[in-house]
Amino acid sequence: MNKTVVLIVGPTGIGKTDVSLQLADYFKSPIISADSRQIYKEIPIGTAAPTIDELQKVPHFLVATRSISDYYNAYEFEQDALNITKKLFKKHNLIFMVGGSMMYIDAFCNGIDDLPTIDNDLRLNIKEKYENEGIESIRRQLKLLDPDFYHTVDLKNHRRVIHAVEICLMTGKPYSSLRTNPKRERNFNIIKIGLTLNRQELYNRINQRVILMMENGLEQEALSLYEHRTLNALNTVGYKELFDYFDGKYSKEKAVELIQRNTRHYAKKQITWFKRDKDIKWFGADEIRDLIDEIEIFNIS
Repeated sequence: MNKTVVLIVGPTGIGKTDVSLQLADYFKSPIISADSRQIYKEIPIGTAAPTIDELQKVPHFLVATRSISDYYNAYEFEQDALNITKKLFKKHNLIFMVGGSMMYIDAFCNGIDDLPTIDNDLRLNIKEKYENEGIESIRRQLKLLDPDFYHTVDLKNHRRVIHAVEICLMTGKPYSSLRTNPKRERNFNIIKIGLTLNRQELYNRINQRVILMMENGLEQEALSLYEHRTLNALNTVGYKELFDYFDGKYSKEKAVELIQRNTRHYAKKQITWFKRDKDIKWFGADEIRDLIDEIEIFNIS
């Protein structure tokens, strides 16, 4: 049988965890998480991380292995995931990788260059400029330094804009040029499987999942992390809205509505991203038998 990594991708809330558990249990295979937030051990509720029972049912890797204070990026994920697959392939022919973090998945499949550590003086200078002149000044600088990335980045995400400017100034090259390297060859097969669902049904699931997260203690989890709110790991849907609620900017009910809305927006972005990849084969989240057949046919062909 070929050494194969089966990627299970799709938007948040579609049921990737449940599908991967069923498939991993059937094939007796481990799971590597490709979720950029589930790697942090302090935020299991807001990231819908696998439960203790689920972790005991199937071996998982890159779940709750870092602290929110740790710096972690797509390049480090690529290296960690490749090292893990190398070790796992000594015992398994089939490994599952599950998640919706687009840059992490792209890095694992295609490779990414290590980005430089930013000089502290440079970082402080840009931070001072941001505090004195606002984000619009940083956006204008990014447009001059890297117009290609300027037109694709979420300009409302000030951390991402600032980071891109830091990279441009540190390397003397456009940030986008460091993200367009030739695809790296892997010494194993990759099957890409995407989960799909009627858009309204997906949105209903997302709305319900947010309510369930709140019932399971998301507010308390966010409150316990409030003093760390400026960390990049917490610059994510669910925590940002609750931090603003704690600051008195709006009610708890409004915060929940915003978490639901922003999660739906993120899911839409994920769908657009994954639909560009023509190698992904799409299945419904309930088509487990078809998924098993697809994997088995691939591995004996």
